[in-house]
Amino acid sequence: MGIQIECYDPRGAAVYDIITRQILQDLQLSRAIDDLRIWVDPREPVFIIAVKTQRTSEPVHLEDMAEMEVDKATGSIHLRIKDETYLPQLLERLWETQGRGRIRQPSRFEVIIEDPVSDITGMTVHDPSLNLKKRVYDAIFRIIPEGFRVIRDLSEDNIIALVCTDELLRDEWILKAREIIDGMR
Repeated sequence: MGIQIECYDPRGAAVYDIITRQILQDLQLSRAIDDLRIWVDPREPVFIIAVKTQRTSEPVHLEDMAEMEVDKATGSIHLRIKDETYLPQLLERLWETQGRGRIRQPSRFEVIIEDPVSDITGMTVHDPSLNLKKRVYDAIFRIIPEGFRVIRDLSEDNIIALVCTDELLRDEWILKAREIIDGMR
């Protein structure tokens, strides 16, 4: 992982380097990040951060972990769990989409959805890339200077990029952020 910090003040850049590395280590993100760039100018005041994450494994879908059978008489869906690794995430997703009262779990390897309200075919149970993005955003919001709450998110694909200030965002800052993003591709 490379960390590159641009700042007119070398000591300020060194401090941000230490802060950034500590936060990434605390959140166990160092291995998941390919490139991290910060451009900061407190005189302006502007803080631009861009993080390129590594590719994650593919999402886990319902069919990857369970066999589904619909009871023709009642309309309920019976799931036979083949791999219980992501069972807690499956239950959480079913509670969100179907309602907690419709979900029964008679055993570790069986889940029943009474009177389903939507189709669950192809449902994403666990998405590692979404989880990684949440963790990276958490790190970024710990790194951003206190009070810089005017934020423009320019994220795309596996690059998360934010322009932050405590004033109105300027076009030149947005252009600088886009240059940084282009340089990371």
